[in-house]
Amino acid sequence: MGSSLIFRKIVPIGLLLAAGAYMLLFAAVWKFQEKIMFHGRTAETTQTPESLHWPYEEVWFDVSGGRTHGWWLPLENARGAVLFSHGSGKNISHYLDDAQYFRDNGFSVLLYDYGGYGESTGNPSEDRCYTDIRAMWKYMTQTLKIPENHIVLAGCSMGGGVTADLAAQVKPGAVILESTFLSVPEAAADTMWWMPILAMTRTQFRNIDKAPRIQAPVLIVHSRDDTVVPFEHGRRLYEAVRTPKQFVEIHGSHGGGKFSSKEIYGPALKKFLDEHFKPGG
Repeated sequence: MGSSLIFRKIVPIGLLLAAGAYMLLFAAVWKFQEKIMFHGRTAETTQTPESLHWPYEEVWFDVSGGRTHGWWLPLENARGAVLFSHGSGKNISHYLDDAQYFRDNGFSVLLYDYGGYGESTGNPSEDRCYTDIRAMWKYMTQTLKIPENHIVLAGCSMGGGVTADLAAQVKPGAVILESTFLSVPEAAADTMWWMPILAMTRTQFRNIDKAPRIQAPVLIVHSRDDTVVPFEHGRRLYEAVRTPKQFVEIHGSHGGGKFSSKEIYGPALKKFLDEHFKPGG
């Protein structure tokens, strides 16, 4: 009798404590989700194009919420240009190897940082990312006078979400989405299935809704080994695209797959670009 009474008292207390901890976690995720999403950003410049002997120009734009910074990497006799949107970690000084792939294929490249990354000022958010990429698109099309159909919109991971948003509203020559998720809530739900993620997520990046609206050829690249964004996200994005498309399966980590499987990624990228951008533009 005594032990039974103690048990009946302890169980409700345990349930209340568990419920309280759950609600605290819910509140923390709700309040700090932008910090969680963009926590990997850095301000320190670790490498510049000059260290690779690449000519480049600093690009600055005043936008709502701060200033957006980028590097324009012109290539002589380029057949097109790439507007590259990086992932949620680090800053553009860590993405020169990504730019190298495109330069090797005859493309100039524009790298830029979101608010709060690198030398860009202000705070990162989904809306700020969309503002940042549009400032760079305007620079390429209006200042540099590059025809829209000579521009490749490329993005990796979160940058794929930034890319998809713009690609659904303009008409570039091609779109490349690497290691990109269906949406932030769906990606988070894969790992936090025990929380009401769909109801509590403000940051969306709803790529699955935008993929069908893209009006350019699309290359989707994803690794089956990706432990951050499951492979199925890439497959479902591919299925949602309605224009000419190609899916390339690589191996390796979320951020490093294109380098650890360059024997797959390199030729596939070249084939895609050669198909849609002839030498000489």
